[in-house]
Amino acid sequence: MNNKRVAVEPNLDNVRDYLSQEGYDCCDLDAENLAGQELSAVVISGTDQNVMGMSEAACQAPVINAHGMRPEEVAQRIQNSAQ
Repeated sequence: MNNKRVAVEPNLDNVRDYLSQEGYDCCDLDAENLAGQELSAVVISGTDQNVMGMSEAACQAPVINAHGMRPEEVAQRIQNSAQ
């Protein structure tokens, strides 16, 4: 288990399920989690680049646009961003 915490947009259930199976600690993508958590990555659907008005939120984690990607590709992108 890798114990990486990843914030996932609520409509990406397939990505959240896959990442959880791979050992990631997934949480909802909201302002509280962006501000108060040490995140390894943030996963968005890409349908709305300004999710809940958070385009101005300060976040040190890489943001991954999952639009058109399989869950496996998202996981690979998270792994690559950690290196």
